[in-house]
Amino acid sequence: MAIPGIDAPPLPGRARPIVLPPLHEQRLDGGLTVITATRRALPLVSALWMLRVGTEADPPGQAGLAAMVATLLTKGARRGGTAVDAAALAQQAEALGGTLDAAGGWRSTTLGMTVTSARLPQALALMADCVRTPLLAEDELTRARTQALDGLRVSLASPGELAGMVARRAFWGATPYGSVTTAASLGRIQPAEVAAFHRRWYRPENAVLVLAGDIEPAAAAELARSHFGSWPTDRMAVPPLLHPPPQALADSGLLVELGASGQSAVVLALPYPASDTAQRRVAQVANTVLGGGYSARLNQEIRIKRGLSYGAGSDAESHPGGGMVLASAQTDHKNAGAVLTVMREQVASLLAADVPPDELAARQATLIGGFGRRVETTGGLASMVAAQLAQQRPLAELGRFVEEIGAVTAAQVRAFAQAHWAPAGQRAVVVGDLAKAGEDLAASAGMARRLDAGRLDLDQAQLESRP
Repeated sequence: MAIPGIDAPPLPGRARPIVLPPLHEQRLDGGLTVITATRRALPLVSALWMLRVGTEADPPGQAGLAAMVATLLTKGARRGGTAVDAAALAQQAEALGGTLDAAGGWRSTTLGMTVTSARLPQALALMADCVRTPLLAEDELTRARTQALDGLRVSLASPGELAGMVARRAFWGATPYGSVTTAASLGRIQPAEVAAFHRRWYRPENAVLVLAGDIEPAAAAELARSHFGSWPTDRMAVPPLLHPPPQALADSGLLVELGASGQSAVVLALPYPASDTAQRRVAQVANTVLGGGYSARLNQEIRIKRGLSYGAGSDAESHPGGGMVLASAQTDHKNAGAVLTVMREQVASLLAADVPPDELAARQATLIGGFGRRVETTGGLASMVAAQLAQQRPLAELGRFVEEIGAVTAAQVRAFAQAHWAPAGQRAVVVGDLAKAGEDLAASAGMARRLDAGRLDLDQAQLESRP
């Protein structure tokens, strides 16, 4: 008989309650929102500054601009009247025991550091200078553009990444959430566009400072006021942004020829509800049953039972106007049709029958466990708070997450799938060596439109081929 902990995995312990610290929200006179999550276990504080604007604010034809500005935040800033370059900024962050991490995404741009409590004032001073007075130097822009172009070339040669780009265009169409960064759009990003974007969007009433860890709300407000309080707002109102629903292409499927690839990538795009829907917890559970982890249905059927891929799963994104699930896997070219068929079958299974109780409980536990792990660290807690605000959702919802996920029923999951994941709303994309995929792919993809990766124009919403 196997002995737990010696020649068998240890028995699971009793589930511990997930304790979320109180979230204290304040607003400075200039408009900056300050969120404090006090946790005294360690003398550490994670500081995360977030702009409530991201990729969706890219002007037409300039996809990648918001991300480029985010990149340049750490590449030079004016500090105390002196220009400080990227290397010096990195050295100053290291001297505080941390690193400056900038990132851009949908509806958020972030700059963060984790430091000891004693060094938080210096860290906030550094972050404030990077946000308020970045150099946005032309030579750094040129370097960042070159790096982005190199990364893009790699992405366009990767069947998985290219399939994701094509699926985004196919599902979202001409909306801001359908935009894809291309070599042409990067080439249009010049110093004047970078400076204008920073001037237009980087303003205190559009920003949040999250401080999670060894700090009290009163001290957080004092520090925020000291380093961000004099940040002037623009007299002009924040430009409105549109969040239209997806405008999917008429094509139910797209097959992209990428003959040099070693494998084929298979992606199935499915509708997902808007971020303000009352079904958001049901949607999360449904997606987790479908493809959220090793034991989810896609990986079970595609990898474990059939051995068609090293891994399969699904990711969801939700925006004010709607959302999208991308189910994905990579496989041998000859198996692309089989993988697409299995994906569709697994989606159909959620429409046809209730999820068994044991499976539903396991997938709910996956979501709750992931939530619990994130709130255990100051960095995870700060990023969770920022993500909640980027979704334009009340912070109080975080305290109800475990209860609401646990309350989702099998009947609700099935009803959700029936309402959102019918075949008519699905869009399939396969990228790879189509000749090697054979007739199975043709049968599975149906009347899919064929495109050539070398002539693919991702700047165009209709994905027309270049001459």
